[in-house]
Amino acid sequence: QVQLVESGGGLVQPGGSLRLSCAASGSIFSINTMGWYRQAPGKERELAASISSGGTANYADSVKGRFTISRDNAKNTVYLQMNSLKPEDTAVYYCNADLITIATSGYRYLEVWGQGTLVTVSS
Repeated sequence: QVQLVESGGGLVQPGGSLRLSCAASGSIFSINTMGWYRQAPGKERELAASISSGGTANYADSVKGRFTISRDNAKNTVYLQMNSLKPEDTAVYYCNADLITIATSGYRYLEVWGQGTLVTVSS
């Protein structure tokens, strides 16, 4: 089985910074795209940032210039550095990964989600 474990959420004042981490573990053969999605109260889940296995990053317009996504392929870990945080960044942040697992029946494609970590930006 494969799981994603997130950490780093919390309460921060407007203008502050937080760093989220997400580590994948289990019977992983390879990980393609990893990303961070967020869901604010009363809103749909949306992509904040994603990064390919080769390091190509993609950002939502609302976070460009403030958030930076990175990954450590050796550790199967993705990070989200969030700077200049705004109250509208308040949301549950979910880690996501597209990966190939090793099963007894062979290789298998999976899309896996983390449990979510709450980020609250408030004074």
